[in-house]
Amino acid sequence: MPPTLRNRLLEGGTLPASWYSDPEILRLEHERIFGDSWQYAGPAEQVSEPGAFLTCRAGTTPIVVVRGRDGELRAFFNVCRHRGHEVAEGCGRRETLQCPYHAWTYDLDGSLRAAPRSDREPGFDPSELGLCPASVETWGPLVFVNPDVDAPPFREILGELPRELAAHGVGADGLVYRGRSREQVLDANWKIVVENFLECYHCPVAHKSFSKLIDVDPDAYTLTTARWSSSQYGPAQSGDDLPYDAGGELNMSQFHFVFPNWTVNVLPGPRHMRVLVFVPLDADRTASYVDGFWAPGVPDEVVQAITDFGAEVGREDRELVESVHRGLRSGAIDHGRLLLGSEQLIQHFQLLVLDALDGR
Repeated sequence: MPPTLRNRLLEGGTLPASWYSDPEILRLEHERIFGDSWQYAGPAEQVSEPGAFLTCRAGTTPIVVVRGRDGELRAFFNVCRHRGHEVAEGCGRRETLQCPYHAWTYDLDGSLRAAPRSDREPGFDPSELGLCPASVETWGPLVFVNPDVDAPPFREILGELPRELAAHGVGADGLVYRGRSREQVLDANWKIVVENFLECYHCPVAHKSFSKLIDVDPDAYTLTTARWSSSQYGPAQSGDDLPYDAGGELNMSQFHFVFPNWTVNVLPGPRHMRVLVFVPLDADRTASYVDGFWAPGVPDEVVQAITDFGAEVGREDRELVESVHRGLRSGAIDHGRLLLGSEQLIQHFQLLVLDALDGR
């Protein structure tokens, strides 16, 4: 990529507007970002017992995560070695992984166990046709995958994030999965959705309820960056007109982003974390969802109140990101200009994108 673009980002400019709707840029992002990065797969409880499996996507790559009979957690490309049909769907428990197209059957260790009529084929070697492996690791109640079997350890990407969460009262261990919410498709490029998450400059204007709950004044709202992540911290506010009862152990909000496309969100209240994921569908659309993990014993009504509050903020954000997408796609401007005092995390993200596409 041109060195002038890196200089522009360092000076507060943004990525070219065309990069937010160009299918060729997205193709490169899938190849050079999503093809070898750690991405959230789902709750660990769904693969806790032998034979349990879950499916997900890492960029464009279908992945199946399965707990073997030996207790080992493994991940594979969820693609049959016969003709490419996806082998598994959703989550559940199975003795084997059988493709529904022609019944090629794989053991839980990925090896090909049976292929109907293969005994009639001279030279057919099932040992060469197992499912292609991927990398998988867990962190507390969360499962992560990487299409690259030689990926660096997940802990290198997490860095100090687990200690940061624990220092503010949220250890990942012991939290219980309480369901998925806000499954939706946004008419906006995935980078726009990420960048909206990475700043609260818009909060006083666009999120009135959020700004009642969290002190978003720039002197109170803290921004930090690490190699592969960035964080926002905002203290809880007090008052009689808060959007929900924020009583509990946590009086500090935390919003952590881990490159390329997943976040950990903590709001004031009982101990919890909510994982928000942004999945590019094409250059103009992004799927997203939230998985909630809570301390045991948190009442359903409390979980629902905070989940509903998050959904309200999400609806407000949807209007924002879809408008930004339309504006950038129009060609009316070549690029934008950040205010680095409030939007430095966007700069950090855009430099990571640029470096990945540039092969740095």
